[in-house]
Amino acid sequence: MLTTAVLPISLGILGLIAAFLVYARILQTPAGDGRVKDIADEIHLGAMVFMASEYKRLAVFCVICIVALYASLGGDTAIAFTLGALCSGTAGYIGMYTATKANVRTAVAANTKGAAEALNVAFFGGSIMGLTVAS
Repeated sequence: MLTTAVLPISLGILGLIAAFLVYARILQTPAGDGRVKDIADEIHLGAMVFMASEYKRLAVFCVICIVALYASLGGDTAIAFTLGALCSGTAGYIGMYTATKANVRTAVAANTKGAAEALNVAFFGGSIMGLTVAS
């Protein structure tokens, strides 16, 4: 019984560690300089402001759902929904954050090192979202 509880949690933690290591690798690639970096920073800021705005609206909906679930199906279901919503929101935030950081690096890699390196950076940048969702 212990294995059925420990194994999924351990694999989830392992997936998050892998996502962090891939993100660290992405950050080692050049992000450009001058105007490219300024534009990338503005895109990143805009994306994060958008996410904050969306999450505020989504939080209201989630609270309504939590109350409805608690009233109709009980506390365990409401807690499970809450944890799922928090994990999903965290994965979405991490995905948006890392995507905006990886996108400029993909463009710089395409410009300086060619399509193969750009594809490599883009693939690993996208894998971070996949790892966080699966974990």
